[in-house]
Amino acid sequence: MKKILIALTISMFVLFSSQAFAEERATTEECIMKTHEAAAIINARGLEASIKMIGDPKGPFVWKDSYVFLMDLKGKMLAHPMQPELMQNEHVLLQTDAADKAIFVHFVNIAKDPGQGWVDYMWPKPGKKSPSKKVTYIYRVPSKDLLVGAGVYVGGMMY
Repeated sequence: MKKILIALTISMFVLFSSQAFAEERATTEECIMKTHEAAAIINARGLEASIKMIGDPKGPFVWKDSYVFLMDLKGKMLAHPMQPELMQNEHVLLQTDAADKAIFVHFVNIAKDPGQGWVDYMWPKPGKKSPSKKVTYIYRVPSKDLLVGAGVYVGGMMY
């Protein structure tokens, strides 16, 4: 009886732990919603205030295991809550992912035409160094030369 109770306790712990982790994963729908919300705020409040909001790691554009970032169409990173060092360069277009894909070039190209879409690539999860497969939704801010993006990590447990 004791062994059954221990096995049941362990099973329940594993079940609830995996559900807790699963609930912390962002969805593709949330990425679309958050990027559109960020674009609306940029249009309503202006660029300077929006950069502060989007770049804030404790702000409204960081949720679960995802975040929104902001770039201009020349490839300059304007706000990135998880890697603010990306904003130090004139542009990030020459940077590639672990598979040597020029992801930022893809982001800009999608923003220019058709104006929104998905890009898959390899990128480290927040707080990690090794890259994981990620897919990011890119959305061009209406009537601006700006894009916002947010993505989800694909496959496996997040942390």
